[in-house]
Amino acid sequence: MTALLSDVFSADGPLASGVPGYRLRTQQLELAERIAAAMADNSVLIAEAGTGTGKTYAYLVPALLSGGKVIVSTGTKNLQDQLFSRDIPTIRKALKAPVKVALLKGRANYLCHYHLERALADGRFLSRDDAAYARHIARFAKQTRSGDKADCADVPENATVWGMVTSTRDNCLGQDCPQHKECFVLAARREALAADLVVVNHHLFFADVMLRDEGTAELLPACNTVIFDEAHQLPEIASLFFGESVSTAQFGELARDTQIAALASARDCLDLPGLCASLEKAARDLRLTLPVEPARFALLQLEGRAGFESGVAGVVDGLEALAGLLETQAQRSEGLDSCWRRAGELLLRVRNWQNGGQNGAHADFVRWGETHSHSLQLNATPLVIAEIMQKQMSGHPRAWIFTSATLAVQDDFSHYCAEMGLADASSARWESPFDYARQALLYVPKGLPEPNSHGYSEAVVKAAFPLLEASHGRAFFLCTSLRAMRRTHELLGEQLERAGLDLPLLLQGERSKNELLERFRRLGNAILIGSQSFWEGVDVRGEALSLVVIDKLPFAPPDDPVLSARIERMKSAGRNAFMEYQLPRTVINVKQGAGRLIRDESDRGVLMICDPRLISKPYGKRIWRSLPPMKRSRDVEEALAFFASPAVAGS
Repeated sequence: MTALLSDVFSADGPLASGVPGYRLRTQQLELAERIAAAMADNSVLIAEAGTGTGKTYAYLVPALLSGGKVIVSTGTKNLQDQLFSRDIPTIRKALKAPVKVALLKGRANYLCHYHLERALADGRFLSRDDAAYARHIARFAKQTRSGDKADCADVPENATVWGMVTSTRDNCLGQDCPQHKECFVLAARREALAADLVVVNHHLFFADVMLRDEGTAELLPACNTVIFDEAHQLPEIASLFFGESVSTAQFGELARDTQIAALASARDCLDLPGLCASLEKAARDLRLTLPVEPARFALLQLEGRAGFESGVAGVVDGLEALAGLLETQAQRSEGLDSCWRRAGELLLRVRNWQNGGQNGAHADFVRWGETHSHSLQLNATPLVIAEIMQKQMSGHPRAWIFTSATLAVQDDFSHYCAEMGLADASSARWESPFDYARQALLYVPKGLPEPNSHGYSEAVVKAAFPLLEASHGRAFFLCTSLRAMRRTHELLGEQLERAGLDLPLLLQGERSKNELLERFRRLGNAILIGSQSFWEGVDVRGEALSLVVIDKLPFAPPDDPVLSARIERMKSAGRNAFMEYQLPRTVINVKQGAGRLIRDESDRGVLMICDPRLISKPYGKRIWRSLPPMKRSRDVEEALAFFASPAVAGS
């Protein structure tokens, strides 16, 4: 295939004639050749390719030409849709490749006929909007072939009504469902099984590997290659799915579903409504033992909260009582039988959590809790995923490709390999083809206080403001916490008002991520203040983005329960947790944030990192040396002068 690839990627090849704006990049061809070789050998490849390399085409071309079955797993559903709707059709047409492609998402993305029918008959919607949306969805159900909620333009993807008209692993009736033959989830799985190339996302991939639920369990045995794009996200996502969790929201849903099933099939069972109400109350009481503000809690913090342990015991009692009664009613309908099975599964998960993680494996799991607005999730997370990952990758011989713009610390992949259990993998790295020395400047201001000192956000905004003026807005302001993000928004609003500057301020959370980005691009002079959501997976090309400000080096908070447990484990083994684990993760996050700035050959801009530790601490050098080779400065005048160039000056 190597000789063929050089023809495909050549200046007069099928991509050049079939893809507008295509041009030959040696990095892209070399990456494609390494991927093709790994596919041919059924080997493992870790490949970092800098922004602008064109890694999507570099893996899709070998995938489409391989003749085998390939699963491509992406970091987000947005990227998944982009691959399926735009990139793959473009390449397939250019190559004239007769390859069958399928898109597979988690079941929550597909309309469920049974739950839609039940929701419409029940009519108890949370708001007028939901009632109106439900009517739109009913019309959509009659027209759609895929059932994918992303195709239902009249209803926002985050509308609460979707939870009522889609299924979950818990409440799906499976083969007992009266609408089984029309099921959109099963149709999507059948298409995926018949396809040569299947596009999934990481959450779906790992949910299925562990839960054997979402459709890739059947796909994997027949698959010759798995390609992970945005592979830097895998350690976090794999940890989530290799662990176990249970939420008070699931208890509430079980109680409500049982009440609806009882109304339809067991009105004479007079004790059921009371037990459902008791379970709902126990779930609410457990959530109320912790503060309203969303947060994470270590096990000791949970156990120290008044009423927490008795709250968990109350939920267990409620589940036991409900499961016992449901067992006597289960044969009366598919709905009651499903609720009985769910009650047993949830009871097992809560007891597992009480006992220390999966099968009570105390040493290997950390137990913790996370509060959301209306629910509490109890988690048991593995401290090491390397062995579990190795086990998942063993067995049937196939190629495994891990690619991202950010996997290495300088040229070193050892952190990623160790965490993911990829000791025998080969690795390679390609720099971005962009001319960073000409296109970008890294500016670290002088005189800022230590990041944990009082008034740090004020100092950051004061230092950044002259650059925001010089760039005429057109900036991302990336913060490491929601609190800092909100404070920065407040301070910048005041500063802009004092200066009489009319620059639009956009704040993460005010609208959906896609809406904010669309508005940012359209306005052309906005300042977007964001936290974790905007550090990666965001592409703004051209003059709309000319300045990226990072308030602090993004070290994970040391009181995070999973992080602190992993640090303790490494320390007790005599290892340096900071250098081996915390610092590499921070480097990768900084690289992601910095990667927002230059997205095209004509882009120019300033990356401003405000944290003085980048200069004052010995480890700072490892961070900035891992960034693209841009010019560096600590002189504010030099940073301001960068914007004076006609290429980035405002019109």
